[in-house]
Amino acid sequence: MSLIHLILVAIVQGITEFLPVSSSGHLILLPGLTGANDQGLAIDVAVHVGTLGAVVLYFQSDVKQALSGVPHVIRGRIDTPQARLALGLIIATIPTVIVGAILYLTGLDQSLRSVAVIGWAMLGFGLLLYWIDQTGPQTKQVSDWCLRDAMIMGLWQMLALIPGTSRSGITITGARKLGYTREDGARIAMLMSIPTILASGVLLSIDVIRDADAQLAKDGAIAAAFAFVSALLALNLMMRLLRSVSFTPYVIYRVIVGAILLLIAYT
Repeated sequence: MSLIHLILVAIVQGITEFLPVSSSGHLILLPGLTGANDQGLAIDVAVHVGTLGAVVLYFQSDVKQALSGVPHVIRGRIDTPQARLALGLIIATIPTVIVGAILYLTGLDQSLRSVAVIGWAMLGFGLLLYWIDQTGPQTKQVSDWCLRDAMIMGLWQMLALIPGTSRSGITITGARKLGYTREDGARIAMLMSIPTILASGVLLSIDVIRDADAQLAKDGAIAAAFAFVSALLALNLMMRLLRSVSFTPYVIYRVIVGAILLLIAYT
């Protein structure tokens, strides 16, 4: 795999992992536009590690709060904000982990990775985000996040197992439907990505470790580094823009990319 292609994949994945535009849709388009081969499972794991590092660093205060609440949860105490945040993130991750493991072990996940499926998901879930964002109230903040909302958002996040949906996009949609502000809904969605990315990375690593070699490890380190930087920049940009801009620009972009994918799929 050439260095330029490796860096390009890492940057595309890093930028699109947290923006509500679907990283899988872009990675499907990339080989068609560049003529390059698929980057492979090892690089997928590497860029996941990079994006995980970016979101942990950006939301480090929230991550520390959640980690400090884990001992309370283990002791059966959920009467502190730290414990409620930790338990909420655990509950929100369970549906995706269970269904994702089933799809992976049965091989059904690969059957969903078609250009047509990704195109329709990009288009449909993008329009759903627009509708809910424009009509939903903005009355809740992160401090209002409860276990009920965590479970509901976890079910929304499960839909991201359909390629093209966008994990961040669908969880933000769920947050806006529950009445969270744009900025706080995005913040919760990003925190929910941490255990989800970690779980998927561990699952994918099982196959990677068996076939790993020195060159693959080197390529993975490069990919992880560029994914980390690009994801951090994308996170910072989106969270700043949400203070004054809606999700409409992302929806317009999703509709355009979705239409291109559907054109490719059916022609």
